[in-house]
Amino acid sequence: MADPTTVRTDARRHHDPQVRGFASDNYAGTHQEILAAIALANGGHQIAYGEDVYTDHLQRVMHSHFGPTAEAFPVFNGTGANVVALQAMTDRWGAVICAESAHIHVDEGGAPERVGGLKLLTVPTPDGKLTPELIDRQAYGWDDEHRAMPQVVSIAQNTELGTVYTPDEIRAICDHAHGHGMKVHLDGARIANAAASLDVPMRTFTNTVGVDVLSFGGTKNGAIFGEAVVVLNPDAVRAMKHLRKLSMQLASKMRFVSVQLEALLAGDLWLRNARHANAMAQRLAEGVRAVGGVEILHPVQANAVFARLPHAVSERLQKRFRFYFWDEAAGDVRWMCSFDTTEEDVDAFLLALKEELAR
Repeated sequence: MADPTTVRTDARRHHDPQVRGFASDNYAGTHQEILAAIALANGGHQIAYGEDVYTDHLQRVMHSHFGPTAEAFPVFNGTGANVVALQAMTDRWGAVICAESAHIHVDEGGAPERVGGLKLLTVPTPDGKLTPELIDRQAYGWDDEHRAMPQVVSIAQNTELGTVYTPDEIRAICDHAHGHGMKVHLDGARIANAAASLDVPMRTFTNTVGVDVLSFGGTKNGAIFGEAVVVLNPDAVRAMKHLRKLSMQLASKMRFVSVQLEALLAGDLWLRNARHANAMAQRLAEGVRAVGGVEILHPVQANAVFARLPHAVSERLQKRFRFYFWDEAAGDVRWMCSFDTTEEDVDAFLLALKEELAR
C-alpha cells in the first residue's frame, strides 16, 4: 500500500492545448497574469470568509471603477451572483422584469425562481435589449394581490444576443424603472466586452446612469472562477452577506476569488482581454460576410457572432470546431471568441466553413 504522506508527482495533461473552438468563452483557460496572482496570494494563512487582505483591497479597486459607495461581494459563479443580487433586491412577493432571451430566464436552470424565490416576467425583444416601452408590457399591477409585484428590471450588458446597450439607453431604462419605484440590476457576465465595444469606462453605463446592483463577471474574461455582486446603491439591497451564505456562494478561501478580480481590474488586463476577444469576433464576422450561404443575424458588437447556415453544414463543421446551435430548428448558431482566440484560429475556422459549404 502506498504511503499516504508521499507527494505524488505524476499529474499529467489530459487534453491537447492546441484544440480550439468557438462554443463559449468559458472554454478558454486562465490568463497567465491571473495564475501568477493566485500564486502570489498563496502561502501562509489569511483570515477566511472574506476578511483577508485581498478581499479588502478588492473593495478599493472596485471604488476606482464604480465610485466610493460600491461594495463587492465575491461569489463562485454568475448564476450565484444573479440569484444573490436579485434576492437582495426583492421581497418574497417580488418579480423581476427581463428580456425573454435573458440568461437568468433561459440558461440558469430556473435558479432565480427556484432558489431565489422570485418571479421572472419576460418580454420578447428583437435584439435582446429592453426599452422603457417594452418594460411597460410587464410593469403594472403593483396593488394586484393576484400578481407578483414588479420590483426589479434586470438587463444584461452585453446581451445574450451579443448586442450592447448605449449609456443613454441604460439611463432611460433606469429613469423609467425608478419612476415606477423599481430597481435596476445589470447582469455583467461580459461587462468588460461591452466597455471595450463602447470604448468607455464601466461606470459610464452602470452607476453613472442609475444602475443599482451589478453582477460583475470574471470567468468569461480570463479568470478560473469567480464573479462578484457589486452593490452600487446601498439602499437597493438588504442582508447581502446573509443571502450570499444562504445561497451557498460564500467562499471560505475567498482570497483566491478576490485576487483574480483584483488582477483583472487593478490594471488594464480586463480591457486588454475584452478588446482582443471583440477584435477576433469582428475578424470572424468580416470573414463570414464574404462567404455565400451564411447570414449574420445580429450586430456584432462584442465577442459573439450569431449566424444562420444550412443545418447539415453546421453538423459537419461541429466535428472540426466545437460550437452550439442557438435555434437548431432555424439553423441558427452562436460562435464565441475568447481572450485567447488567435487570428490563426479564426482563419482556420473560416477555411473549414468554406470547405463544408462547398461540399
